[in-house]
Amino acid sequence: MNNTLLLYAGILLVSVFVSAISQVMLKISANRQHQSAVKEYANPLVVGAYALFVLSTLMTVYAYKEVPLSMGPILESTSYLYITAFGVLIFKEKVSAKKLLALALIVGGICVFALLG
Repeated sequence: MNNTLLLYAGILLVSVFVSAISQVMLKISANRQHQSAVKEYANPLVVGAYALFVLSTLMTVYAYKEVPLSMGPILESTSYLYITAFGVLIFKEKVSAKKLLALALIVGGICVFALLG
């Protein structure tokens, strides 16, 4: 892999991470009580989350200037790792054996793609 591809792949990974953060922000907002429907959707957490989604989308489009289309879904699958980690750390969710197996398969697939291309 050349340095340019690594840079753009890094941008795509950051984009996926930013998207995961915005999803957590939306879940935090959804778990709160709101005084009205307007305040439920027009509060700083929701607006900020959607702003991050837009930023993530722009970063993804930019990254695909150099990242091959076949590599994109592999890098984007890291979102499952981020979301699981956030679920455990922020929402105190339990990770089942099935979920751990699924995450291991995802990581294995990423490794196979990285090694065998």
